[in-house]
Formats: sequence, structure tokens, C-alpha cells
Amino acid sequence: MLTVFGSIAVGIMFLSYWLEPRSRWFILAFATASAATALYSGLAEVYPIMVIESAWSLVALQRFMRSNRERIL
Repeated sequence: MLTVFGSIAVGIMFLSYWLEPRSRWFILAFATASAATALYSGLAEVYPIMVIESAWSLVALQRFMRSNRERIL
């Protein structure tokens, strides 16, 4: 069951990264999927990947916030 969760999280991460140019909301989906992948990695006790995926999630969240701010201005 844990492997299914990880596979779905990585699949959503891949798709949202691929679709990012279409909408800024895919950036938020990527951030969420990266956080889910970090959670999966933590549950699987693969801590180096957990740290990397957490960082990806934070970077994507910053990009989403920046795109939102630019849209308002």
C-alpha cells in the first residue's frame, strides 16, 4: 500500500511538472505532490530523499506565491 501511495505521488509530481506552462495551479500541484513524496520517503525511512523532496516542495511553493503576486501586480 505504501508503494502505491509513493507511485501515485511521483506520478502526480511528474504530470504537474510537465503541465506547469499551462497554468500556475500546476505549480501548486507540484508542491503538494512533492510534499506527498517527502512523506512517502519518510515513511519508507529514506531520509536523504525526504529532505530533497521537502526542499522541492518549498521551492515550488515559493514559485507559486511569486506567480500569484506577479499576477496581482
